[in-house]
Amino acid sequence: MITCYEPRTIAERLDVLYSPTESKLADAGIRKLIETYQKKIKSQNYHLSEKDTILITYADQVQSPPHPPLETLLDFLEKQTDGMINSVHILPFYPFSSDDGFSVVDYKEVDPHFGSWKEIEAFKQHFRLMFDGVINHVSQFSDWFKAYLANDPDFTDFFIDVDPVTDLSDVVRPRATPLLHEFTDANGRIHNIWTTFSKDQVDLNYANHKVLLAVLDALFFYIEKGARLLRLDAIAFVWKEIGTPSAHLPQTHELIQLIRDALHQAAPEVIIITETNVPHHENISYFGSGDDEAQMVYNFALPPLLLHSVLTGGTDTLIKWAQTLELPSDKVCFFNFTASHDGVGLRPVNSILDEDEIARLEEAAKRSDGLVSYRSNPDGTDSPYELNCSYIDLLSTPEADNTTRIKRMMLTQAIMLAMPGVPGIYFHSLVGSRNYLRGVKMTGINRSINREKFNAHGLETRLKQEGSLERSIFKSYKRLLSVRIHESAFDPFGEFFFTQPHPALFCIHRENRDDGSQLMAIHNFSDEDVIFVLHNYLIMPATELISGSVIERPEVKIEAYGVMWLKSGIAAERLAESNKNSTKDNL
Repeated sequence: MITCYEPRTIAERLDVLYSPTESKLADAGIRKLIETYQKKIKSQNYHLSEKDTILITYADQVQSPPHPPLETLLDFLEKQTDGMINSVHILPFYPFSSDDGFSVVDYKEVDPHFGSWKEIEAFKQHFRLMFDGVINHVSQFSDWFKAYLANDPDFTDFFIDVDPVTDLSDVVRPRATPLLHEFTDANGRIHNIWTTFSKDQVDLNYANHKVLLAVLDALFFYIEKGARLLRLDAIAFVWKEIGTPSAHLPQTHELIQLIRDALHQAAPEVIIITETNVPHHENISYFGSGDDEAQMVYNFALPPLLLHSVLTGGTDTLIKWAQTLELPSDKVCFFNFTASHDGVGLRPVNSILDEDEIARLEEAAKRSDGLVSYRSNPDGTDSPYELNCSYIDLLSTPEADNTTRIKRMMLTQAIMLAMPGVPGIYFHSLVGSRNYLRGVKMTGINRSINREKFNAHGLETRLKQEGSLERSIFKSYKRLLSVRIHESAFDPFGEFFFTQPHPALFCIHRENRDDGSQLMAIHNFSDEDVIFVLHNYLIMPATELISGSVIERPEVKIEAYGVMWLKSGIAAERLAESNKNSTKDNL
């Protein structure tokens, strides 16, 4: 459904957020920023397509001392991905004090442990880059917060000081930690500062227009340095109002729309991605009208629903949810993923799965030597917030053989790659990483289970080792990517629909924009083979794109945990030969 709307100007948006005086000051400040960065930023023509796949990785994911980790990462990706991945989301690489980068000390510097802006410059010559806008909070050790505690008048009201007797029970809590933490200023006065996530992550006060200007300056700077995608971290919590949930407030949406409008004045091709790990219906609200807010939204419900389908061997819930997916315009799409630097969030499926089904996901994590993190509810109870476990381990028990483990993993990854939208692949999924329990023991942080760093030589050796789990996963991934980037049916904005020919099957239907041929991606969640009549869904003959084989019989058998990407229409034999050659080249 395409929605028409009457856009607001930047000045009109500021009037929604601020008093007349502050609105005028903010407007003047924003116009000065736009003028400054228009001279610095070279705008590029950039449109998302089926060729876009985004790798999610830490800056120091692979290491080879004494080389800077960013240099090593670039070298590894250039040698190993063979052009199958064209974009990289480098998780926060700024100086930080905790949370593996998400407690930023300085927005405009590269952590010297990772490298420098020189390495980022080298990266952008080979990959499109996604930077993190960690703009809900900053580190308690940032210059901004130090200036606030020093009573610097330029930083008055930069943070939110709340009387501790204030009733804050309505506030949505993503963690089980206290909402307020005590800090003492230079004069010995105690401030109870709003901290959504931890004491080390002090929330910014956007009710002060100076905060907006300072943050916009940082985001413009990122674009100048090469970012073409900006991920707005934890953005649902960015605007606070006492007596409200302080999540998804109208001011939050207005703020995101204002940020987009301002940035697009200097770089209209920049893509805004919102990260809101919340119930699905709340998450998709960040698409706005389809032309004024986020161009991409994280598809947070997908990872737990794929896990649920693997555990049950059926796709009833998955298909029911998928058939509700619709976009407000043809200018926005989902950012599909199954794993990230965080765990598998459970809040996105609170209204999709019942309590028993969510409990089964918890049990699966614990059975796989994983962990479960909890958050506080207004009534004082705690609820499971996320599963902390590597995705490949989450899908299978420790006793499972590697054949089953690989099949289940690649089943879920194939769906993620075939879903409408842009795929995001976490580095650990690409190489089949297992639970990093030693990391949890060292840090005491559940999320460390999925954040292991690698020695470059050691990882490259395992990727070359015939029969290793890492090589098997990596080869399978590269094969799927080699198909995806050559099929316009995987256009992020293309038409799609879903079918369920059998209780264990999940099918995604796409259309090739170049020649009108149909693509049917079939995925079997059962541990048994499934046979069904294909010509009820697809014109025969068809080419199976992953293997390159031609299918002419009306019935097709898809093996346990199997995947078939079938294309009907023209030149089936030519396509089959082309795919066979491509298979040899990429494997």
